[in-house]
Amino acid sequence: MAPAVATTPANRARDDLEQTWAYLQENVDKVMHNLREGMDMKTYMGVYTKVHNFCTSQKPTSTQQAGPIHSASRGAHLLGEEIYTLLGSYLSDHLKEVYNKAESHTDEALLSFYIREWKRYTDAAKYNNHLFKYLNRHWVKREMDEGKKNVYDIYTLHLVKWKDDFFTKVWDRVMAAVLKLVEKQRNGETIDQLQVKAIVDSCVSLGLDENDPTKSTLDVYRRHFEAPFLTATKTYYQQESKLFVAQNSVVEYMKKAEARLEEEKDRVGLFLHPDIMKKLMDVCNEALITDHSLLLRDEFQLLLDNERKEDLTRMYKLLSRIKDGLDPLRNRFEAHVRKAGLASVDKVATSGDNFEPKVYVDALLEVHSKYQQLVTVAFTGESEFVRSLDNACKEFVNRNEVCKSNSSRSPELLAKYTDQLLKKSAKAADEAELEDLLQQIMVVFKYIEDKDVFQKFYSRMLAKRLVNASSISDDAETSMISKLKEACGFEYTNKLQRMFQDVQISKDLNSSYRDWYDKVLQDGGEKRSVDSSYQILGTGFWPLNAPNTPFTPPMEVNKAVESFRRFYDQKHTGRKLTWLWQLCKGEIRANYVKQQKVPYTFQVSTYQMAVLLLFNEQETLDYSEIQEYTSLTDEILEHQVLGILVKARVVTTGSEDAKPAAGTKYTLNPNFKNKKIKVNLNVSVKSEQKTESDETHKTVEEDRKLLLQAVIVRIMKGRKKLRHVQLVEEVINQVKNRFPPKVSDIKKNIDALMEKDYLERLDNDELAYIA
Repeated sequence: MAPAVATTPANRARDDLEQTWAYLQENVDKVMHNLREGMDMKTYMGVYTKVHNFCTSQKPTSTQQAGPIHSASRGAHLLGEEIYTLLGSYLSDHLKEVYNKAESHTDEALLSFYIREWKRYTDAAKYNNHLFKYLNRHWVKREMDEGKKNVYDIYTLHLVKWKDDFFTKVWDRVMAAVLKLVEKQRNGETIDQLQVKAIVDSCVSLGLDENDPTKSTLDVYRRHFEAPFLTATKTYYQQESKLFVAQNSVVEYMKKAEARLEEEKDRVGLFLHPDIMKKLMDVCNEALITDHSLLLRDEFQLLLDNERKEDLTRMYKLLSRIKDGLDPLRNRFEAHVRKAGLASVDKVATSGDNFEPKVYVDALLEVHSKYQQLVTVAFTGESEFVRSLDNACKEFVNRNEVCKSNSSRSPELLAKYTDQLLKKSAKAADEAELEDLLQQIMVVFKYIEDKDVFQKFYSRMLAKRLVNASSISDDAETSMISKLKEACGFEYTNKLQRMFQDVQISKDLNSSYRDWYDKVLQDGGEKRSVDSSYQILGTGFWPLNAPNTPFTPPMEVNKAVESFRRFYDQKHTGRKLTWLWQLCKGEIRANYVKQQKVPYTFQVSTYQMAVLLLFNEQETLDYSEIQEYTSLTDEILEHQVLGILVKARVVTTGSEDAKPAAGTKYTLNPNFKNKKIKVNLNVSVKSEQKTESDETHKTVEEDRKLLLQAVIVRIMKGRKKLRHVQLVEEVINQVKNRFPPKVSDIKKNIDALMEKDYLERLDNDELAYIA
């Protein structure tokens, strides 16, 4: 007899493993190669049960006696590991066969093979994952919980094996085939985009987090697909763009680059992973834009000169994609607008000082409107281009040919144009048009540096409109003041609003006066000699001066004035009325003109009225007599009264060359003729306008001095001590919204305050406030 062989637990375990794996391998092999044929439920349950029974075997694995719990735990651990290891070895062998088959394929055929095998392999992996679910649930989970490395669930094990045993060997060839396919598409050929997408998806699926196998990463995708794809893209576009630029215009190149960038963006949505978008755009931007940025910027001036908005838009969009791409464009744009603005003003300046304020303001607005539209359309209203436009406009509005002789000319002309718009005239704009024009005024106003000059001229002109009741409408005046208030604050428009209040109060006061006067006349049996109205203007709010000449009003006027004074003194005690005769006006009827059925009505100043009423007593008067009766100075009498009356031929001197002087005789002209029945003689002369303008500028200078001193004192009162340089900087910051102060002016006013003992100088160039 043959000798008997003893059967040990270790031998039995090894026999069980061999039998079990033989059964499992047979069915795993069917899954890997013939999954389409499927697996019947009996076989499926047989495999699942085999794995379960083998992993839960209670057989001890050593000759040592062990407790039942320890034996079961240790046995399950070893048997689970051996099945896991055998499955891994099987997958490696399987993938060697796949790789050997792949060797015979190239280019698109290789891609098709890779995709087909990937699909079959991953489908099998999912199925095997179910077959070995018990192994996943117990042995694999316990190993992973204990922190064991290189242990994965069965599906992930398949992916790891694919990556290690097949992917790394074949990928370079696969990626080369992908890049050839994409290049074909870039060259205009049609490709199977689904192939590339499948390759990308497989690459993404292979990303595993080494620290946590249950999580995925894009590391594999980024290293093996993204990096070579980006490199190839950059090389392709560098070569293409270099060749295209050499053979085509810059504009055509921009169109080409624009199209290419859009294609690459679409390509991401078609078959690339979204993660690549930013990097891909960066690579394309570098090859298509950055490398040719100098060429593009050199074309910018030509496009500006020819106003090619569409191409400027295209250039803006391209260069906005790269870092600091637009900075040189903004600088050139600012210089271009400044040059255009200065040229526009130069055309106006060639006509001398006689141009209309409207012509000047329209020249400024035309340039601004043109380039604001360009910024909005071509540069999408980008804030930095808006700033460049503002800088350029500020420059040519404040420092142009018109402003050379007088730096404050722009605000003065703007105020005069505003006055023309808001004054009643035959060509006055309708309400909607006027509002639009006022809005344009504010566009120029925004760029004016000497806003205090505008305020001074505007307030004087507003005062005249209100006093003369020549405003086009209260709504228009209110709208303009609201705009100024919004731009510069309450303090800027406070006096303007108070002027309006005075006008309204005066209307109510005149109504009360008429009721009072009618009652006085009725009680006294008198008749009204003059139909008069009055305006009470608060001192300090109205930019008006007392008369610069003595004046004896006519008896008729004096009587009306005294009547109002009695009424006003009864209503308000302790107030003093100062009559601003230079602003008073009226109408008188000329009944003396021969052969005139309807008498002329002369619109005159009070000074003119006083002179004309003298001719009620006699038809001829000597210059000296007129001056004696009226008390007017030579300057006023010569230029503002007699000069205008003679020029209008209301009175004659007997000689056209006779100048107003003692001995000159003035005779009422009975043959006066005019096309209009109502004749306006109350007109200002140019010399008067010039004097008024000069006085306004002097007032501005005085106001600036007082403002600077007030700001200096306010700052020093709060800070007590401050270095000279710091004080100058703070003053500039606080005043610059009203006007740009000169450092020399600030220093002069600091010295003036030191002389007045408001400030004292300390060591180290420091100033101190004296309480």
